[in-house]
Amino acid sequence: MREMGWRGALKKKNPRTTIADPSAQRVPDLVKRQFRAVAPNRLWVADFTYCRTKSGWVFTAFVVDVFARKIVGWKTSSQMSKTLVTDAVNFAIESRKRSGTIMFSALIHHSDAGSQYTALTFGQRLTEEGIMASIGTVGQSYDNALAESINADYKNELVDNGPLYPGMAELVLATAEWVAFYNRVRPNTYCCDLTPDRAEELHYARVASLKPEVAVSM
Repeated sequence: MREMGWRGALKKKNPRTTIADPSAQRVPDLVKRQFRAVAPNRLWVADFTYCRTKSGWVFTAFVVDVFARKIVGWKTSSQMSKTLVTDAVNFAIESRKRSGTIMFSALIHHSDAGSQYTALTFGQRLTEEGIMASIGTVGQSYDNALAESINADYKNELVDNGPLYPGMAELVLATAEWVAFYNRVRPNTYCCDLTPDRAEELHYARVASLKPEVAVSM
């Protein structure tokens, strides 16, 4: 290679996002790779990914409702900390409450075994809302495959196939626009080419139509 004037193309070193805390107690995996739900707010999956910008690495966390693959919460930060994932789940909780959800006792929150998700404060936040925690095994990406597929869509459609964003502020704005597009406009094959928003709308309309009429005594 030296004689030909060639040099090797080195792969860029990417941040390692899933770092387990060996001292943390992990809850069991309640999902077992079964990424299906009979209704919204029964199963959320969560993960975060890294994004290169001109100003350095930025990290984006997502919370996805499995029923219609809708992104219900997200957060972007310069640090991959427990605050990042807690803010993302708080976003999801508040957005669902604004939509009329009053309780989360039937909901499972599933993630990988990263230290951010096994942190005591994160688990306490789920408990405060009555949400059951579920965590996959260490080193098994398939245990959280759906969340990772959303990360891949985000990276492919917004982050990796264009010029670098100047910094976190620009990426935050672009991410907000992408999430709105993903939920409201982008057809999802899992939802029979409906958007996640539309799939949820049809579900709630069907539930409302099945409710028995209340008899009124005269």
